[in-house]
Amino acid sequence: MITADLIIPDLKATSKKQAFRHLAEATVPIFGGNPENVLDALLDRERIGSTGIGSGVAIPHIKLKHVKKMYGILARLETPIAYDAIDDKPVDLIFMLVAPADSKTTQHLKMLAHISRLLKDDRTCSAIRSCCEQSKIAEVLNDWAKTQAA
Repeated sequence: MITADLIIPDLKATSKKQAFRHLAEATVPIFGGNPENVLDALLDRERIGSTGIGSGVAIPHIKLKHVKKMYGILARLETPIAYDAIDDKPVDLIFMLVAPADSKTTQHLKMLAHISRLLKDDRTCSAIRSCCEQSKIAEVLNDWAKTQAA
C-alpha cells in the first residue's frame, strides 16, 4: 500500500489546510484526479471530527470515486502544526489513507487499525521523525511490518 514514492520526508506547511493542499498536489499524480477535489474531501472529513490521534500523529482518511485501490501516504512535517488533535498537541506525522469510494467498510477499518498500530508505536515514530530521506523512512516501515508478521 505504501512505497517510497508515497513518502514525503519534509512536508512544509504552517496549517492543517496547507498540509492537506500539499498532500493533494503531491499525490494526485500518483492516483489521479484533481487536487482541489482531494483537498475538499480531506476538509469535509475533518469537519466530521479531527483525525489527529495524539502524540503528534494524524490519520486523515478519504474515499474517492476515481481511485481503484488503497493508497497510504506518509508525510513527515518539517515543523509541527496545530491540528485540533485529541490531545491538543501539534502534529508532525500525517498518514493519509485514500481508498476507492466503493471499498468495503471492513477493509477500510482494518487498514486504519493497521496504520494506527504503526503510529502508536513510539519507537517507530521516533525513527520516522529522525529520518530525512524517503528510503530511510521506507526501511523503518518495512522493519515494523516484519515485526508484525512474526
